[in-house]
Amino acid sequence: MKEYGTYEDSYLFTAYPINGATDEPLTYGDIVQQAMNFAVSLTRMGVRKGDTIGLMSENRHEFWGAVVGVACAGAVLTTISTGYVKGEIIHVTNISKPKYMICSPVMFKQHEKTLNSLTFIEKIILFGAEKQHSVLMYNDLVFEDNGQVKNVKFEEFQSVEVQGQTDTLTILYSSGTTGLPKGVMTTHLNVITACCMPANIDPSVISLTITPWFHIMGLIGVMTAFVTGRTAVYLAKFDVDSYLKTVEKYRAVHLTVVPPVLVAICKNQSNYDLSSVKMIYSAAAPLHKDTINSVHKKFPNLQGVYQGYGSTEMTVAILRFRTTDLNTHKIGSVGIVLPNTVVKVTDLETGKPLGPNKCGEICVKGELLMKGYVGKNRGSDFDDEGFYRTGDVGYYDEDRYFFIVDRVKELIKYNGYQVPPAELEAVLLQHEGIRDAAVIGVEHRTAGEVPLAFVVAQPGRTLTEAEVKEFVAERLSNPKHLRGGVRFVQQIPKSVSGKLLRKELRKMLNTAKSRL
Repeated sequence: MKEYGTYEDSYLFTAYPINGATDEPLTYGDIVQQAMNFAVSLTRMGVRKGDTIGLMSENRHEFWGAVVGVACAGAVLTTISTGYVKGEIIHVTNISKPKYMICSPVMFKQHEKTLNSLTFIEKIILFGAEKQHSVLMYNDLVFEDNGQVKNVKFEEFQSVEVQGQTDTLTILYSSGTTGLPKGVMTTHLNVITACCMPANIDPSVISLTITPWFHIMGLIGVMTAFVTGRTAVYLAKFDVDSYLKTVEKYRAVHLTVVPPVLVAICKNQSNYDLSSVKMIYSAAAPLHKDTINSVHKKFPNLQGVYQGYGSTEMTVAILRFRTTDLNTHKIGSVGIVLPNTVVKVTDLETGKPLGPNKCGEICVKGELLMKGYVGKNRGSDFDDEGFYRTGDVGYYDEDRYFFIVDRVKELIKYNGYQVPPAELEAVLLQHEGIRDAAVIGVEHRTAGEVPLAFVVAQPGRTLTEAEVKEFVAERLSNPKHLRGGVRFVQQIPKSVSGKLLRKELRKMLNTAKSRL
């Protein structure tokens, strides 16, 4: 088997990324040439500085030529989730109002009627070789051999000039776990600052990612990889067996994941050689210590599971471990504050700053913080000192390592106690018969709220409500017992980044009640 783990092969040295399903590489030179050609084509089509260009595609090779090309043309990039349905697409595009929409063939087939109904979209640009009526083909705007485009020379190319501190580079969308998605405006300076942060992945070894590139975690994560010259393998979608097979095939050393992926891997019984994996980076949602312990059992040579913390509003990460911190990291921590960022923890009631080991709301400001939301003033999202109120609950210890507990709005208030759903979920996932789980608070006449669990059982396993409630009661204190009961479901609703959609769980619960 070919050894993919080092830079000894010049083929890998010049390539990022590699499609793990097809083994197809894409070189940096390919990306640059596509981007220059595309930028010139967009300008000739009438795109001007500040115009918005939409991009709706799964991870594929044309993606990065389009992203960089839009930026070079001085336009604003807005990426649309491939998981969105008609109503969500209409909602987010009405926020950003893209002039053109770039689509993969899969997305075009699914949403052609919806996109054509949006009057502000003048034209659709389609990836792939199969031509369609009434659309522009990306290949015709980018590749020289079609007779329509002549390769732009690097030394002669000049990007459209922008004001990096204030001009918007991207409009991305907040996860919408508690409401409709909002358009997050990120400046050129925000992205440059993120790309200049200390590296947390050794660029000399192979990494594997499945994070969708339309999401902030994938978009900025890949941009930072460009800066360090790192080569990574990617997959367009997650399937646990395909994922583990790719780890084995490429001898991946670093994995970038979200917590549900780690849970699925730990539950998988297949026998793959995972000995190459030394470091795993997890983000998007809290990862409990019990899950981390299970991951160590799955990967025999694993040195550590490292978490980070950030959001779309913060241009990905403001807390994480750097390569220099990896030997001193604390299990369960999301790391330390990155340069050019200020973080404070404030009391949930008074808003006053708190000291070490005291839980409160995480508040942030600095060069990574977004420009703002489209069409929305700062309001209650920011405090009097200009700090962005994240809505996340956490604390830092004496060494200034941060720990995230849960969301402010998701804490369950039981008889004055604050119960973090994430803690209960981590315990539930340790049950060998539970495949997935989520917890919400439900109203109680005297206690205020009580925890209720949604549980997905392992295939072929029968569980009872009493068994699940007893399992939790044996491991957690009295306020955290499942007094709200247990509901067995087929699937837990999650966003593409792996976050639990608790608003959807509440809808499921209300629907179930209405049928009783």
